[in-house]
Amino acid sequence: MRPSRNSAFYQQFLQLLEDANPTGDIYVVTDNLSSHNSASTRAWLEGHPRIRHVFIPVGACWLNLQEGWWRIFRKAALAGQSFADPDEITRATRIATAQLNARARPWIWGRPAPPTRQLRRRYVYLI
Repeated sequence: MRPSRNSAFYQQFLQLLEDANPTGDIYVVTDNLSSHNSASTRAWLEGHPRIRHVFIPVGACWLNLQEGWWRIFRKAALAGQSFADPDEITRATRIATAQLNARARPWIWGRPAPPTRQLRRRYVYLI
């Protein structure tokens, strides 16, 4: 975790990502945070052509699965709390993460399929 979400730290993250993946193109799907699209980040990306940004459209936050996870995490770890120091935040984060991981289920996109309809018995009367 970084203490700030500025362009310099984002560029460091991208460099770590590039170093960890030495071959092939790297597509980064990201939101429209200012550090992701700043002039310095765009200039940095010109020198690293393997990294390509794909931005989530403005107003389509439901496409960003992190937003839903963050809402659940924030409610579990941070809601109604006040912290005296960063160590307490770290402790609350670890406890909430352990609790969320204990009941984690695979993500299924969309609605579940409707139940299979049972055929009705047809009564046939012979005259």
